[in-house]
Amino acid sequence: MTEILFYHMQRQPLERVLPNLVERSLERGWQAAIQAVSEERLQALDDGLWSYTDESFLPHGTDREPDAGSQPVVLTLRDLNPNGASIRFLVEGADLPPDAADYARICILFDGTDQDALLRAREQWRQAKAAGHAVAYWQQDESGRWNKKA
Repeated sequence: MTEILFYHMQRQPLERVLPNLVERSLERGWQAAIQAVSEERLQALDDGLWSYTDESFLPHGTDREPDAGSQPVVLTLRDLNPNGASIRFLVEGADLPPDAADYARICILFDGTDQDALLRAREQWRQAKAAGHAVAYWQQDESGRWNKKA
């Protein structure tokens, strides 16, 4: 059974939240896939993962590169899993992949200040529950810490 975690971002933007979650995944020894919906977001993520802190970067590539299968983190607009990722991050309302059961974890990150994003996340929650996945809901508090709400 795949664990699907919903991250309701309120205090920090995706560009600050995602790299930390990806770092934790790599520390577990997991390969990661990050799926966006738009080319613009994909490019922004690609750029941001190289420079999100002055001290480090996250090694990654896109699924368009010939060595995508050897990358610890792959960025994509499609529901492919070229690097055999154990964890998949969905941003911009990206759909749950048809092979969701093949992942140890799927993280859905959404902007809690965007009504459309909230509605989309609620629909994805219903889909995940109906498919029999274990679901959990995390929300940021005033200090930016994650609190499990459901």
